[in-house]
Amino acid sequence: MIRSLFCLLYSAVPSLGVAAFQTTVSNSATRRFHSAGLRTTHEESDIDSRRDFLLQTVSLLSGGVALSGSPDSATAVVGALPEFADSNAILQGVTIKVADQSQQEAMVLFLKDSFDFEVLRRRVQGSIEETWLGYGPEQLRIPDDFTLPVSSFNTYGGHASVRLVYDAKATVPLYRTGEKAPGENFAFLQVAVPGYRISQMVKHGGNIIDAYGFVNVVSPSGLPMRGIVGITPDPIMFVAINCIDVKASQAFYEKLGFQKQEYPYARPSKGTGPFEPAQPSKSVYMAPSANCMGLLLLPSKKKRLQANPVVQSLNLVYTPSEESDSADTMPTLFDPSGIAVSFQSVPQFELEEKETR
Repeated sequence: MIRSLFCLLYSAVPSLGVAAFQTTVSNSATRRFHSAGLRTTHEESDIDSRRDFLLQTVSLLSGGVALSGSPDSATAVVGALPEFADSNAILQGVTIKVADQSQQEAMVLFLKDSFDFEVLRRRVQGSIEETWLGYGPEQLRIPDDFTLPVSSFNTYGGHASVRLVYDAKATVPLYRTGEKAPGENFAFLQVAVPGYRISQMVKHGGNIIDAYGFVNVVSPSGLPMRGIVGITPDPIMFVAINCIDVKASQAFYEKLGFQKQEYPYARPSKGTGPFEPAQPSKSVYMAPSANCMGLLLLPSKKKRLQANPVVQSLNLVYTPSEESDSADTMPTLFDPSGIAVSFQSVPQFELEEKETR
């Protein structure tokens, strides 16, 4: 597979140091949520009571969504990329809300100038403006202009993205630039790049928390990020979530097709040097596929976690079961930490991605 070949090439490179690295639920299933008295909106349930609700919810989902367990051959594929041939879902990205147009512009410049993100696509619908940023094509197939071994990996398909959403009608500020990150449940989004620019982070409104070997920064929108100087197949590595109960969170994501995976590293030292931390103790790394963006579940000592209002959702793209209609709308779910998970079928995602490039 292309990603495996890329990783093999990278593993052959010696450690060079910092300077050298610069579901569908059918309509009937949706109705079952309401008839069973289950809620599907964040405002209707706090984090403590939500845990029991979620465990009931995902048990209902297992009848309508081919995400959990061992998928059959008909659904064990996401798009046409060989990397996703053994999974019927991928974590495709994260959606972030920005408070106003100036914050949107600052966030775009922050990601581009600090971490070398690229604007992949845009869309304006009424008062809503959306911007997707990442490191390469999101399409779930090999681009026509990609040729081995000539093309660079950032022209291959299947890349994750950060989606910024600006609503011109919104009146409540979610985050004031320069402050600490709002909320506690979203720990950080980790990216690994050949080099990052702290001066540009500061220039565009980023709040540097620390920068000893790697950088922790709160972006201009209030999204906490961690930057590692290193190389990975897709620089958007994973989302880290603070969990009141790691086991409960793990069980939730297992119901959605996530599996415990080997913790990913961006440097050959694999967490033994000062430039990339080792996997935290008692944490769990999960992903629907070893080749897509993942989740790091971190144990929290707190019994309650305030939700970060700028994080709208984690975005899961999945292959519908043969019995379901891919045009059906899947309700947004919330994990035990209060992180929203949205769902989009492969046909829906591919159509949207093509139309908004």
